[in-house]
Amino acid sequence: MVVRLVRLHAYGGPEVLQVGQAPVPEPGPGQVVVRPEVIAVNFADTKIRAGADGIFARPLPYSPTGEVVGAVTAVGPDVTSFAVGDRVAALAGEGAYADFVAVDAAWAALVPSGLDAASATVLPMLGPVALRVLRLGRLAAGETVLIQSAAGGVGHLAVQLAKVLGAKVIGVVGSATKADFVRSLGADDVVTTDAEWPTGVDVVVDAVGGASLLRSLDSLAPLGRAVMYGAASGEIPDVPSRSFFGLRSLTGFGLLAWRESRPDEARADVAEVTRLIADGRLRVAEHASFPLTDAAKAHQVMDDRANLGRVLLIP
Repeated sequence: MVVRLVRLHAYGGPEVLQVGQAPVPEPGPGQVVVRPEVIAVNFADTKIRAGADGIFARPLPYSPTGEVVGAVTAVGPDVTSFAVGDRVAALAGEGAYADFVAVDAAWAALVPSGLDAASATVLPMLGPVALRVLRLGRLAAGETVLIQSAAGGVGHLAVQLAKVLGAKVIGVVGSATKADFVRSLGADDVVTTDAEWPTGVDVVVDAVGGASLLRSLDSLAPLGRAVMYGAASGEIPDVPSRSFFGLRSLTGFGLLAWRESRPDEARADVAEVTRLIADGRLRVAEHASFPLTDAAKAHQVMDDRANLGRVLLIP
């Protein structure tokens, strides 16, 4: 049996994403196979598709990654945590844009009964990342946090989670439309990327890197903490030592490293995000959904930086 799989055989614009065929994957050790209801599109894969160098460089042919939500159709011989028919959410590596996807069972999340698929897409990665970067920044009630890319996948969750933690939230966005969206999530103030940023904030979370990270450090108060969890700009800057003389600190975060070094806490993050969504305290915004065959249109939305929350593919 063959199924649809979206690949690119050349770098370029969204049009290089082509629907082809591939065999149904067999679950390897520690894996389950999922038939997705939805597949969430991530910004990093648009950079890979475009042929960006550095941290985004990947060999061709390439099939994008993504978070999938759906029913388990097969389990690996050593998997006991899931059974056929279980509804799970998981971060899929290369090969996510497909009718069937093999995922790592160890980090798949069981989806609570009644939870919609768009909300479930944040359980394996975006929600835990948003929560953990705030925790690594030691954000406390009454403090002020500056959140970069506040309208994006992680950012719109971080805004809400920071309010749950009792903080004052300032979001950084690229347009007035995004500013209105971020305010609707509870942000106390919003600034655009080309405006003057506030100073004296306690925590900054930054997924842009480049000049944005340097501006983030300049925004910090004495004893302020910056957490960098991505480099959407494609640039990881050399940070001058003087940036830290004002009692400022910078911590990097990567989900895979966190899972490896603190697996129990990483699983607790997933459970906490799941509870917050189930309780209605954390809302997942769905910007748009497209058929799997229109993956190029989904990538165009991401390229245009137009999305307010998640962009989804429907197999």
